[in-house]
Amino acid sequence: MKKANIVVIGGGTGLSAILRGLKTFPVDITAIVTVADDGGSSGRLRKELNIPPPGDVRNVLVALSEVEPLIEELFQHRFENGLGLSGHSLGNLLLAGMTSITGDFAKGVHELSRVLNVRGKVLPAANQSIVLKAEMCDGSIVVGESKIPKVGKKIKRVFLTPENVQPLQETLHAIRKADLIVIGPGSLYTSVIPNLLVPGIADEVKKAQARKVYICNVMTQPGETDNYTASDHVHSLVSHVGAGIIDTMIVNNQEIDKQYLEKYEKEGAKDVLFDKIELQKLPYQIVADQLLIYRENYLRHDAIKLSQLLLSLL
Repeated sequence: MKKANIVVIGGGTGLSAILRGLKTFPVDITAIVTVADDGGSSGRLRKELNIPPPGDVRNVLVALSEVEPLIEELFQHRFENGLGLSGHSLGNLLLAGMTSITGDFAKGVHELSRVLNVRGKVLPAANQSIVLKAEMCDGSIVVGESKIPKVGKKIKRVFLTPENVQPLQETLHAIRKADLIVIGPGSLYTSVIPNLLVPGIADEVKKAQARKVYICNVMTQPGETDNYTASDHVHSLVSHVGAGIIDTMIVNNQEIDKQYLEKYEKEGAKDVLFDKIELQKLPYQIVADQLLIYRENYLRHDAIKLSQLLLSLL
């Protein structure tokens, strides 16, 4: 029997968590990863070497890798001192090195995938650096993914420069072949939407025969989605890329322990309200379930339960 092709589009920790769950099932996975990051180690390598930022790609490679835990630890190791080395993670440096050797970021990712014995394919959304910009509700423009949440203003829309970014043909091909396309979870404006703004990607998703699923975030993000409800998330997604981008939405309806809510509140985050009445007005299939686990004082999507739910939609 042919394995189902699942394409997951996103970035950040949300994407990595889902992939760790999905790779335990007999499916073919393609992860399409954002390259708009411009902070920290990724930002420095991007500036100094003129390559796409490797950070989100690194996390996804690790999530899908089938190697000893020690290799994973090595890949994620961050140097704490050393002139020029401090703050860099070894995986980012390896990606930069592989890009230099192959002369191409996507090829570098492909070669490193072989080294890490990655289950599935990891594709950057674009093969060049892109700059994410945000237009705020007061008309001001903020430049740079890492700066957008720090401004403390309400986001009207995000957009990419240069406008003529080329998607990877392999990415478009994966979307065409998909049986299931999963969007999110992850930072709405800085991880999820930027992938869909790369010319050609959203159009291909809309045209695809696959079922298209959006996984809504569990918590709001300070400076990005303050006070957003579940329906606010999907409205924003559709306002950026147009109708037809999803047909199913997965949303958490599990009550969160008070102690966790208080912890998040200190960081300026709240739980995303499951606004059932508003969601029922939308032309999507809404799948609500208890999807949380508590890990190291943080809330995470239960990757195995969520993967089973996704597979049940096939």
